[in-house]
Amino acid sequence: MIRVTNNKTSRGHTFLKAFRTTILALLILVSIAGAEPYAYITNAGSNTVSVINIATNKVTSTLNVGDLPCGVAINPGGKKVYVTNAGSNNVSIIDTTKNKVTSTFDIESEPFGVAVNPTGTKVYVTSIVSNTVSVIDTMTNTVIATVPVGSYPQAIAVSPDGTRAYVTNMVSNTVSVIDTATNTVTATVNVENYPSGIVVNPTGTKVYVTSMVNKSVSVIDTATNTVTSTVTVGSGANGISVNPDGTKAYVANEYTNNISVIDTATNNVTATVNVGFQPIGVAVTPDGTKVYVVNSGSNNVSIINAATNKVTATVNVGESPITLGQFIGSLPAKPVLPIAAFSAYPTSGKVPLTVNFNDKSTGSPNSWSWRFGDGDTSKNKNSVHKYTKVGKYKASLKVKNADGINDKTVSKYITVTNK
Repeated sequence: MIRVTNNKTSRGHTFLKAFRTTILALLILVSIAGAEPYAYITNAGSNTVSVINIATNKVTSTLNVGDLPCGVAINPGGKKVYVTNAGSNNVSIIDTTKNKVTSTFDIESEPFGVAVNPTGTKVYVTSIVSNTVSVIDTMTNTVIATVPVGSYPQAIAVSPDGTRAYVTNMVSNTVSVIDTATNTVTATVNVENYPSGIVVNPTGTKVYVTSMVNKSVSVIDTATNTVTSTVTVGSGANGISVNPDGTKAYVANEYTNNISVIDTATNNVTATVNVGFQPIGVAVTPDGTKVYVVNSGSNNVSIINAATNKVTATVNVGESPITLGQFIGSLPAKPVLPIAAFSAYPTSGKVPLTVNFNDKSTGSPNSWSWRFGDGDTSKNKNSVHKYTKVGKYKASLKVKNADGINDKTVSKYITVTNK
């Protein structure tokens, strides 16, 4: 549920009114998302996103988005950030290269949680009023499917291979498992009361789900879609994140103002770290060295050293940051440029001379362009060429992969004689 102190952002939102008289009206679901070297934090009270440089722990800019911004997800390349605006019934797209909102698309019934698939081609958005998940094609920014799930769907996470999406249904006390090929729910897993945050481990074998009422984390085996373990954590467990190697899970406990650190091998809490007031969102940096915690009641972010479990810095953000769950971007792969190299045999002989050219390039090229010095060319990876005239010929090879182009030329490489 959501509690917002700003009257403008809360007025008229049906999902706020429906639960205002219940204990869950006190719950703020907050998230943080990181795309190296920035973290993007939604501020529902000010309808903005705070952009934090995680190298300096400074807010570098504040971006205006829609009304009541909630969920955050970053595409795999770190170039786009998707922000759900529950009050505006739309999603803002931030271009991180320009550091501004470049487009917006509509989603019905108060969009809340959001996740991007590993290829960046699909975005999944939960709608808490219609009890659905919208599937968006990122090329066209249009809804291509709508999947019915449980009651009051909150957080959503996609498996590392992109074949499954997992949704927490807060009122149904379940997790819906969506087959992303068919956009249908293939399993429903019963979990502890009022499931909120959700995350899939890096290998895709486990799903971790927080329970706000039961002070626990349910561990789901993805092979069987069954709960295999329940871990007791702090009160009001909301956001959850797993570090890059999958050895630790971090849980934000709103009511006890701390973070539980879970050893995923033993499913035991090995440390408890005090942070700010009402910690909700939690995310681990792509290198696994720092943990960011959104403190909704304090309007700030605590940064924990993952090695020492100590808070090393605090960064002020906007008013009432209230994003659901935890979404974090991975480090973009470093460019691997191809390096052209080749060999030939024989390199000299009597006309007509047949030469075998073999590609020795590194960097996994996927395109080859040979020039043999006599006007002939080839697009094959390895080539066989016949020289029919006496002379000395240069040979060259140009290779290409997704990251770039490289070429190599050897002058007077092939010698063709009369005898």
